[in-house]
Amino acid sequence: MSVVGFDIGNESCIVAVARQRGIDVVLNEESKRETPAVVCFGDKQRFIGTAGAASSMMNPKNSISQIKRLVGRKFSDPELQRDLQSFPFVVTEGPDGFPLIHARYLGEQRTFTPTQVLGMVLSNLKSIAEKNLNAAVVDCCIGIPIYFTDLQRRAVIDAATIAGLHPLRLFHETTATALGYGIYKTDLPENDQLNVAFVDVGHASMQVCIAGFKKGQLKILSHAYDRSLGGRDFDEALFKHFAAKFKIEYKIDVYQNARACLRLRAACEKLKKMLSANPEAPLNVECLMDEKDVRGFIKREEFEQISIPILERVKGPLETALTDAGLSVENIHSVEVVGSGSRVPAIIKILTEFFGKEPRRTMNASECVARGCALQCAILSPTFKVREFQVHESFPFPIALSWKGSAPDSQNGATENQQSTVVFPKGNSIPSVKALTFFRSSTFAVDVVYADVGDLQVPEKISTYTIGPFQSSKGERAKLKVKVRLNLHGIVSIESATMLEEEEVDVPVSAANETPKESKMDTDAAPTDSTTGTDVNMQENKTAAEAGVKDENGAPDSGEKPVQMETDAKVEGSKKKVKKTNVPVSEFIYGGLLAGDLQKAMEKEFEMALQDRVMEETKDKKNAVEAYVYDMRNKLYDKYQNFVTAQEQEVFIAKLQEVEDWLYEDGEDETRGVYVAKLEELQKQGDPIEVRYKEWTERGPAIDQLVYCINSFREAALSNDPKFDHIDLAEKQKVINECSEAEAWLREKKQQQDPLPNYATPVLLFADLKRKAETLDRFCRPIMTKPRPPPAKPQTPPPTETPAQPQPTEQQPQGEDAAGEQNTAASAQAPATEPMDTDKSEGAANPAA
Repeated sequence: MSVVGFDIGNESCIVAVARQRGIDVVLNEESKRETPAVVCFGDKQRFIGTAGAASSMMNPKNSISQIKRLVGRKFSDPELQRDLQSFPFVVTEGPDGFPLIHARYLGEQRTFTPTQVLGMVLSNLKSIAEKNLNAAVVDCCIGIPIYFTDLQRRAVIDAATIAGLHPLRLFHETTATALGYGIYKTDLPENDQLNVAFVDVGHASMQVCIAGFKKGQLKILSHAYDRSLGGRDFDEALFKHFAAKFKIEYKIDVYQNARACLRLRAACEKLKKMLSANPEAPLNVECLMDEKDVRGFIKREEFEQISIPILERVKGPLETALTDAGLSVENIHSVEVVGSGSRVPAIIKILTEFFGKEPRRTMNASECVARGCALQCAILSPTFKVREFQVHESFPFPIALSWKGSAPDSQNGATENQQSTVVFPKGNSIPSVKALTFFRSSTFAVDVVYADVGDLQVPEKISTYTIGPFQSSKGERAKLKVKVRLNLHGIVSIESATMLEEEEVDVPVSAANETPKESKMDTDAAPTDSTTGTDVNMQENKTAAEAGVKDENGAPDSGEKPVQMETDAKVEGSKKKVKKTNVPVSEFIYGGLLAGDLQKAMEKEFEMALQDRVMEETKDKKNAVEAYVYDMRNKLYDKYQNFVTAQEQEVFIAKLQEVEDWLYEDGEDETRGVYVAKLEELQKQGDPIEVRYKEWTERGPAIDQLVYCINSFREAALSNDPKFDHIDLAEKQKVINECSEAEAWLREKKQQQDPLPNYATPVLLFADLKRKAETLDRFCRPIMTKPRPPPAKPQTPPPTETPAQPQPTEQQPQGEDAAGEQNTAASAQAPATEPMDTDKSEGAANPAA
């Protein structure tokens, strides 16, 4: 089971994996810890990650970046419309009201949804993790911003499914940071709560989280955010400043050229980083536009002056987080700052003034989210045993259920109206399950909605659930218990609906006379709210919200009592039993990806990945042909020169030149099979030359090895060394004969090989020499290393009439002298050369030894 954490940033992504020694950040194919979140579409393949970032300058209109700002959002979203003004690629509104990305791929114009592009990014991150782990990666934990709506969370899960991943949890980025901070703390208090504020200023957004720590646990007290306040806003301020300046000084308008905009934005980003460490910094861009080189200069004070509208928004999320947590600045123990955009000195100054203490940077500002996600994945995985640490997460939005009911109208009779109740208030724990009870006679619909849309700028409705059909056996209005779940991902759904019916069951009279204990049905609470007909009942971690609609007019029966199982007070000889029947529930997600569309997206991703793999293999084969041409040509003039005739050399060099010219002309764009065939054609001429050179270099050491083997075994067979005395003379003679035969074979082959020139086909081959040495070794070694036979064991003397000396036993202990005499006698009888493990006589004479 894989334990991987993904941090998908607006600009770059990081992959972290759990190992036995801790959490490691995985390096990509270019040995970098951060991978750009860029997908560049080409005429033959896609370039994702580092390769996509390298191609974006040359192909800006087909390079898709900042996909995190597009996924799960309506095209009409005002924030999205502001973002589109700075995107070099084309985004239009689709038939469903969501954005469609246009790019030229495989020679034709195509459209992609943001979910598909996010799936491509995740697929690239998955391959990076798999190469590092040398194992398949499926289970993972993905970091998401706290402000992601229900639809955005579903889009991330769909993108992960397209990439072949199974997210165990979508983890809030600030919570992941807090987990990585607290799990390593060994000095957390057991009773008093330690409050820490986490401020994450990323590339495009700002998130604030206040967390309370105790020993072994973490509780999120509040969330706050600004979805459009990040490092890129400071880049944009510099961009606008210099774009206006260059229009006056150099008479160029960068807004008219997409590539010029990209280059100037990249230069402004570098300038911002320089100003974070220096009081002033220059800006130089060569050939920015119209073949003009531009130069600029700015001081930090001027930079902060043009950034005042951005800096003024920093305090907003800080104040909101403190208010929601019910804390004051004095209650905050410390402030942790993370995120790539947090390095701007002006932000640190604002945080210091607001909290009255210097913010700390004890965590890696860029990698903390990925590490926290990997830790959470390890906690959820049975593969790793992690220090016990509880995470109490909270939900940032209030969620309500809405349905059509009836209310009494004094003038016009009964009229339909919309009723709703807040099921998951803001700050509700994740995960959570709540139950509602409805009284209905036919199929009805329930909407999941945002109780307070606020600044979400999304439609109020999230999803609609149709509950039914169902029919009560008594023909009355049925009582239905509906379960609503807020899962680990922060996604709300109606999990199930159950129809509850009471029926009488006959029982023996003796059993009916017994008085059972009262049992109250936890799902049958009487409605107490006369307006909504609901009753919220908190039970342990789950909250049961009971929506009671007693009749079609919606007038709740406030006098209804809880049903109790009191069989002795009712019909004698019978008791009531609750029958539970599952009711079908159908789901419709507004803007969600249908199952059929998701399957098609998975198939398209597989096709595109296959195309990428084919093109990579084609480029590898083309590079192999090119490398062979250059390498072989150099060797023909160098170390292969004596192993080829002048005519062969001339013909082969001409062939290599022909293939080189073909590579840069007609062979520039060929298939993999063509390059393979061309390489095999060249190797057919070059391999014999390489073989002759290889044989020449390896022949000398192989001959020496064979000669050494012959001499060694022959000297051992002719030696008078006592260690070979036990070997029969006939066996030694066989060794001598085998050595003589090998020596004669070697002499004959050398006589044939020595007169031949280096460019001739060799007669004495390295493989033959190696085989001859191995054959000789297999024949001679068993004979010359035959072990010496063990000496014969002494025969046991026949028993005499004289009674044996009584032996000492554990029951009859002997004195030291008697034992010593017996041991001495036993050792005198035992042969001196007998191995210790076969000394049975000694064991018999001395059992206590």
